Amino acid sequence: MRSTRLAGLLAGVAFAALASGTAQAQMSDNVIKIGMLSDRSGIYADINGEGSAVAARLAAEEFGNAINGTKIEIIVGDHQNKADIAANLARQWIDVEKVDVVADVPNSAAALAVQGITKDKKRIFLMSGPGSTDLTGKDCSPYGFLWTWDNHAVASSTARALVEQGRKSWFFITADYAFGHSLETEAANTVKKLGGTIKGSVRHPLASSDFSSFLLQAQASGAEVVAFANAGGDTINAVKQAAEFGIPQGGQTLAGLLLNVNDIHALGLDTAQGLMLANSFYWDMNDETRAWSKTFEERTGRKPSMNQAGVYSAVKHYLKAVQEAGTDDADKVAAKMRATPITDMMMKDARIADNGRIFNDMYLAQIKAPGESKGAWDYFKILKTIPGEQAYINPKDSGCPLVK
Repeated sequence: MRSTRLAGLLAGVAFAALASGTAQAQMSDNVIKIGMLSDRSGIYADINGEGSAVAARLAAEEFGNAINGTKIEIIVGDHQNKADIAANLARQWIDVEKVDVVADVPNSAAALAVQGITKDKKRIFLMSGPGSTDLTGKDCSPYGFLWTWDNHAVASSTARALVEQGRKSWFFITADYAFGHSLETEAANTVKKLGGTIKGSVRHPLASSDFSSFLLQAQASGAEVVAFANAGGDTINAVKQAAEFGIPQGGQTLAGLLLNVNDIHALGLDTAQGLMLANSFYWDMNDETRAWSKTFEERTGRKPSMNQAGVYSAVKHYLKAVQEAGTDDADKVAAKMRATPITDMMMKDARIADNGRIFNDMYLAQIKAPGESKGAWDYFKILKTIPGEQAYINPKDSGCPLVK
């Protein structure tokens, strides 16, 4: 009897040791490695770039830069707004450097390329910067999660607000790649659905410095709204040059379909005042956002964009899922992420749909006039909250094959 009991105890100890060893082995190579793949030198460097890496580090620091004794490591790379470079970096990171998750990736073409690789190689992909609805539509992935915003949310929200104010005829100046095309389509569909008309559109190369010919066409169209379906440095240059051409002074309304607080800071309130926009984050919304943004500004010298705040939220949610699952196995972590509501300084009880779309609130804002601002970065007047269910495409209508 004694020997039987002893054998049972030894078997139990051996099983516990084996189980413990298995759990440790599931943390891949004893490091949780996050690859921050961004635009670090081009037109999106200000709204993503190094600020996104800082945001990811802030999330990791909340876990003590380790989970259950496993170190969290963050590496960074520059995709230079080229899909082939993004794909090659993602592939190298996963195959050679054993990266567990790729994050950020502004630029829809780059993100679509990385989505395919992370799907094939079963790695988590946390996006905060690309806007194409294909990422949660026909090109969705069980490992891909689109945080912060998408083209439908920002474009349709802004278009709806302006059309409801009576500005019904539109002309688009559009970045000539996947992101810009999608942004224009989403806004144009909303305008037409609400009874408005499209006077025309013109497409420009990415990272343009001279918008004069495009602006002259917009001016000649007589459209009530000149809409910029671009982002970052392109939007800044286009809006500045439109003001120099006297377009807003002539009665046409300028609409940036994707604007961040950083863009307004670069434009200045004299140029940007009155612009309408939709964002999912503003640093001055409450005590929690102000406290986090203060820490971010101490590291970067600037307030965070919604993209950078979204990186923080995404990385924190991922790390929380790893902690709760006890593994960095992509399938188990993805399941845990979907099962857990997102609650942090940016989002409250946001859910993740089957297509990987995070259903967070959006906020319609208007840029303050210089006399309304209390100082640097005090730029937004929040007009209303748009619930995620209204801001985003219903997953059943997204075209994603993962949606049941």
